[in-house]
Amino acid sequence: MQSFASPRGGTRTYRRTGHGTPLVCVPGGPLLSAEYLGDLGGLARYAELVLFNPPGSLPDDDTQAADLRCDRIVDDLEALRQHLGVDRVALLGHSAGANIVLRYAERFGKHVDRLVLVTPSTRAVGLDVADDERSAVARSRAGEPWYDAAAAALARIQADQARDDDWDAIAPFSHGRWDAAAAEYDAAMDAARNPAAAAAFGAAGAFDPPTTREALAQLDVPVTVIAGAVDVGLPRPVMRQFVDLFPRATLAVQDGAGHFPWVDDPDAFVELARSALSRS
Repeated sequence: MQSFASPRGGTRTYRRTGHGTPLVCVPGGPLLSAEYLGDLGGLARYAELVLFNPPGSLPDDDTQAADLRCDRIVDDLEALRQHLGVDRVALLGHSAGANIVLRYAERFGKHVDRLVLVTPSTRAVGLDVADDERSAVARSRAGEPWYDAAAAALARIQADQARDDDWDAIAPFSHGRWDAAAAEYDAAMDAARNPAAAAAFGAAGAFDPPTTREALAQLDVPVTVIAGAVDVGLPRPVMRQFVDLFPRATLAVQDGAGHFPWVDDPDAFVELARSALSRS
């Protein structure tokens, strides 16, 4: 683990793995450590992954709640770029981590070489996902042994009648396959979550969608959005709207993948990511 100074005091950490052009990777959660990204299904064979641990993501992190807000973490990401000694940086953001990347691109677009956004959250740009679109993706999993319980739980959540166990019940919808390995992976992430930090991440002032969207419309760099074909959280219609916010963006849909496409099919994910990193 390596570290660099945060402009807000203290230090932030990151891990480097792989060979090739550096790719700074920002995890989701929000504010999970980058540990769950692993080597992104083997992408480290083709790029040097710089795996950033956001504030609030590691045990015994005493970062103040105000500094866990999405827009303020952008300053840490810029400090990491300077620490790495590169003028322009390629950025990968997964899920909620994409919000940090987007707000970084809004403020520091001149230092962005390209973006790879993997099943990205749309909070920073103010795009909502319709319940009927989520339900349509969910129905594509009908017939799997866990489906009936998961579908009933999803319906209760959408009706604001969720039971305590419903969030666990819909976990299979986040994965392209639901087996013992996927369940273990999902449980490990749940155990690592910090609800207080996650709440601070989206506190008032964290997002300014009109300003972000205006900046992204001027971002003249290659952008690739990798979506999962069976990701209930981010169906294709909203991902198409998302792609349209950029002047040079491509939507790559990974068949059979959920919210963690490098876990569902590492080879397919790496091929899509390699293509994204070679775009001009």
